[in-house]
Amino acid sequence: MEKKNPCIAMVPSPGFSLLQPLIEFSKRLVVFYPHFHITFFIPTLGPPSPAAHSIFQSLFLPQIEFIILPHINMEDFKANNNDPVTQMHLTVTLSLPSLRRELSSFISSRTHHLVAMVADLFSVDALEIAKELNIKSYVFHSSSVTSLSFFLRLPELDEDHETVSTGFRELSQPLKLPGRCVAFQGKDLPRPVQERSSDSYKTFLHASKRLRFADGIIVNSFQDLEREAIEALQESNNKYPFLHPVGPILQTTSTIINKSNLECLTWLGNQPQNSVLYVSFGSGGTLSHDQLHELALGLQMSGHKFLWVLRAPSASPSSAYLSAQKENPFDYLPKGFLERTKGQGFVVPSWAPQIEVLSHESTGGFLTHCGWNSILEAMVYGKPMIAWPLFAEQRMNAVMLVEQFKVAVRPKGDENYKNGIVMREEVARVVRIVMEGEEGRELQTRIRVFKETAAKATSEEGTSTRMLSNLAFE
Repeated sequence: MEKKNPCIAMVPSPGFSLLQPLIEFSKRLVVFYPHFHITFFIPTLGPPSPAAHSIFQSLFLPQIEFIILPHINMEDFKANNNDPVTQMHLTVTLSLPSLRRELSSFISSRTHHLVAMVADLFSVDALEIAKELNIKSYVFHSSSVTSLSFFLRLPELDEDHETVSTGFRELSQPLKLPGRCVAFQGKDLPRPVQERSSDSYKTFLHASKRLRFADGIIVNSFQDLEREAIEALQESNNKYPFLHPVGPILQTTSTIINKSNLECLTWLGNQPQNSVLYVSFGSGGTLSHDQLHELALGLQMSGHKFLWVLRAPSASPSSAYLSAQKENPFDYLPKGFLERTKGQGFVVPSWAPQIEVLSHESTGGFLTHCGWNSILEAMVYGKPMIAWPLFAEQRMNAVMLVEQFKVAVRPKGDENYKNGIVMREEVARVVRIVMEGEEGRELQTRIRVFKETAAKATSEEGTSTRMLSNLAFE
C-alpha cells in the first residue's frame, strides 16, 4: 500500500493580518519538511480580498492548497454584532458545518493522511472537529507571547468580580503577567475586554477558555524577544498547552505590486538614506476625520520626509479591517496639503508594499498602529517606531515597544490630547525625536540589537528553527 503523506488542515478566521502569518508559517514548514501537505479551509464573509487573492495566486508551492468555504451571509448575524472580533468568531462558527463536510470529503478522496489541525484565536471553535477526528489540535497565535499570556489568564481574571467588575478599563492596579514583563494599565489591555457587558468581551472570554484544550500553541515570537514570558508559560506545570515560539514569521516580498506601488518605491529610491518616515496603520486601521487632519498637518510641520499609506477616515478605527473602503481618501486631506508637501512627502492610497518600504535604506522610521506583524517587520529591518495603537491588543504592544523593548516613542498623555486626538504639534514632536534627535539615535541602536537576535532565531541553528523541528516531529 502506498504511504500517505501527512496533511495539516489550517483554519484561519477572516482578516488578512491573521491569514498572512499562517501562510508564511506554512511556507516555512514545507520548505524545511517537504513531505507535509497543507490545506487551508478559509471561512469568509464574502469573496477574498485582493491582498488574499494575490497570495493565493503567487504561491507556487505544490504542498499548499486553499479551499474557500461558502460565504457567510451577514444577515445571519444579530444586529448588534458589528464589531470585528464578534464577526470573525461568528463567521467561523457559522462555517463549521461546511468545514465538516469539506474535511469528510477531503479525508475520503485524498491520498494524504490528515494528522493535525491549526486554528487561530478566533477560529478556535474549529478544533472541536479535530477532537472528533482524533487528530492533534494547535492554535496559531499571530501576536506576542505577552498578549497570549493575558488571553490564557482571562478566564481566571474574569472570575475575580472585585477586580473586574465592569471591565478591565476600571482596574484599580496595573496588571502584572507571569514573566518579567511590564505592567499594564486597564486602558492598555485589549479594547474588546474593556467593557464586560459587550459582545466582544464575551467572544474573547469564550476563545480564551477554548485555548486550553489545544495540544499546543504556536506563537509568532522568539526566545530572545520575550524570554521571561515564554519561560513562564512553558514552566506552568501543564496548566496551559505547550508553547512553540517559531517566529519571526514574515513575508519576504509583498504580493501586490502595481503602478501606484512602483511609483512610491521609485520616489523612495530618490530620497537620502534614513530620511523618510513610513506611516501606515496596517491592513485595516483608520483614523477619524479630525485625527487625519492633525496627522497630516503634523507631518508637514515636522519638516521631515514621509511616505503615508492613506485611508478615508472613519469613526471606527477598524472599519477597513474586514471590508474594503470605496471612498477616495485624497478627498479628506487638508486643503492644499498635497501641494504644500510636494517633494517632502508621498501619499499612496490604501496599501503599500510594506516589506520593500521597511527594508529600503531610505526609510529611517515607522509610524505604526502596533500590529504584531508590523512590529516584527520593523525589528527585522531595524526601523525605530512611533507607536500609534488603534484597536485589538495594539495598546499592549505599544506599552511593550516603549517601556520594555525601548524601540519606540508614543505621543504624550492628556496634556497633548483634545477629545482623544493627537494634535499636530505632538505629531511633529515625536517625528523629530525618531528622525533627528539623540533619543532617536538611541532607539536605532536598540532596534539593531533586535534585528540581530531576530536573524539569529531563524538561522539554521536558531531557537525558532529548532522549535519548528520539534513541532514537526511531535
